[in-house]
Amino acid sequence: MTTITEPSATARLAVIGGSGLYSMPGLAETRELDLDTPFGKPSAPIVVGMLEGQRIAFLARHGIGHHISPGEINYRANIYALKSLGVERVVSISACGSLREEFAPGHIVIPDQIYDNTRLRVRSFFGDGLVAHISVADPVCGDLSYQLEAATRSTGATVHRGGTFITVEGPRFSTKAESNLFRSWGMSIIGMTASPEAFLAREAEMCYAIMAHVTDYDVWHVSESPVTVEMVIETLQKNTHVAQEAVRKLAASFEVQRRCECGSALASALITDPARIPSQTKSKLKLLIEKYIPQ
Repeated sequence: MTTITEPSATARLAVIGGSGLYSMPGLAETRELDLDTPFGKPSAPIVVGMLEGQRIAFLARHGIGHHISPGEINYRANIYALKSLGVERVVSISACGSLREEFAPGHIVIPDQIYDNTRLRVRSFFGDGLVAHISVADPVCGDLSYQLEAATRSTGATVHRGGTFITVEGPRFSTKAESNLFRSWGMSIIGMTASPEAFLAREAEMCYAIMAHVTDYDVWHVSESPVTVEMVIETLQKNTHVAQEAVRKLAASFEVQRRCECGSALASALITDPARIPSQTKSKLKLLIEKYIPQ
């Protein structure tokens, strides 16, 4: 698979979230792309359309109709497919539980750290004869997070910038013992999809930022009801307009020039002698490595 260069099927900005986002008002000239990648098919066809003068790609992380469990998502295919469209920046929109009193249901958090507590997921594009040690000390892009924060605040929503997003395996919710342990560790919010999505985006040299919608207080809060699916859906439905408006405002103020180092993340990460890399691995990862390792 190679990079798609047809103008109407390319985009610099992508949004990974629910299907309500790509049926948003103002989105025009839409195309639905059924892509394939060396890592399989992404969760759903990718919708590309024009919004406020910017071409944006939208991907339903859990598939159309939310039929893919967090641990079953093909994160590599999702990120690779977006990369093939020319995407340089990814905004993740997801639900989360709050582990802090001040992060109340209905609020939005734009975290600056991630703690990966998953166990069963494939975490890297690399392997099979090519080793890469990517730097993720700061796992989300500060510049894109700043732009996302400004766009989200302009909707009138209550926004918190900063905090650590712990990703758990799921699909079950936490026990009270787990939830209280995570709080004692200093975690801020909890969800099931930030990892390995953020780390794969860094390997693909894409900027990544998170708009996390607080739906509940997990199960630690003694005066609040434990989290349920109904609770999550109700809050997300209420916040759909906020997410749509924030994406629209981000598109309207989008700065094309990147002011970060995400676009060169692999420059110091690839350690394998190019002569020892199997040709099949080179071919599979061409989209990611071609500017550093010739075919």
